[in-house]
Amino acid sequence: MERMGSMSKKVLLLLIGGASLSLTRRPDQYFRIVRKITKEWKKINERNLKRAIRRLYKSKMVDYKENNDGTVNIVLTDNGRKRILKYDLDKIQIKRPIIWDGIWRLVIFDIPEDERRGRVALVEKLKELGFYPMQKSAFIYPYECQNEIDFITELFNLSPYVRFLRVKNIDIDLDLKNQFHLL
Repeated sequence: MERMGSMSKKVLLLLIGGASLSLTRRPDQYFRIVRKITKEWKKINERNLKRAIRRLYKSKMVDYKENNDGTVNIVLTDNGRKRILKYDLDKIQIKRPIIWDGIWRLVIFDIPEDERRGRVALVEKLKELGFYPMQKSAFIYPYECQNEIDFITELFNLSPYVRFLRVKNIDIDLDLKNQFHLL
């Protein structure tokens, strides 16, 4: 995969910001998005911007659509959306509630060898997020995280091989509570 410069990243983020604006209906979200877009836009040099857009077009991250009035819209391709999702993956965090609900979240998987890269990426991400490895393909966590796990497995195209379980009782409960400082 081709390395992407900071200008290209900014362009992609601005494009996804525009897409977010078109999807939001809440005024507070709208103004938050506009503030972020404005902040990034002020940092962009016009010549560098044109160069970055050209590179993004050549790498099939963006495409363009000509309008009847002669203007051109730059649109994000599926490939560009996937790259943005990867940046979101790097920022993903699981919120910890003040009080634990007493339910364990168990992620189990049986990923075939031809999906090895995805399996390695999933395992690394689970460890990075603080999951405890019970076995090679079973990781446990005490807090709600199904949306995050769905996002990760979808991004790596591993959904058919990954299962998410909520477990109330487990024979190593005390060890796990100690591991996650829940005592």
